[in-house]
Amino acid sequence: MSLKQAKKIITPIDKELVKELKAGDWLLLNGWVYTARDRAHKLIFELLEQKKALPFPLENQLIYYTGPSPAKPGEIIGSAGPTTSSRMDKYTPKLYELGLSATLGKGERSSEIIEAVKKFIGLYLVTIGGAGAYLSERIKQARVVAWEELGPEAVYQLYLEDFPCLVAYDSQGRDYFSEQRKKYQKE
Repeated sequence: MSLKQAKKIITPIDKELVKELKAGDWLLLNGWVYTARDRAHKLIFELLEQKKALPFPLENQLIYYTGPSPAKPGEIIGSAGPTTSSRMDKYTPKLYELGLSATLGKGERSSEIIEAVKKFIGLYLVTIGGAGAYLSERIKQARVVAWEELGPEAVYQLYLEDFPCLVAYDSQGRDYFSEQRKKYQKE
């Protein structure tokens, strides 16, 4: 499947749709998503430990691992490319357990993430690393929803239009990275 055949997805992403998507599917995301990086994840977990409300809902939501740069005059947001996802691996299984449908970033993740995606019916999506300026053109609205003092690591709510990504791990436990390695090792 190519990006020309991508499936348009509107967020939030319910679990029935999650079950339909397969590793290797190209998607064009549309709708609201949240951002969170290392420091925000740490603060989210402090709130969970204190049994306090989170600054955004998890149920059927998508977290994009990005730390957008400041917007230039007249722009909605600066460069907003993906951050290496594995840095959030210690936090992610619990977020899937609490209802998160998908995470979006770059790079492979631990086997615990593949298991959490399978167990809690989730997705791990990847997008184009090194293309933050291109990706920011797909962000039509942006606002800080928590921890503004963290700057680029604050939690933002972004409105995406036709934001390209690939399903890397699906709810059946399929791993696109592993499948591609096997495919090319046979050649």
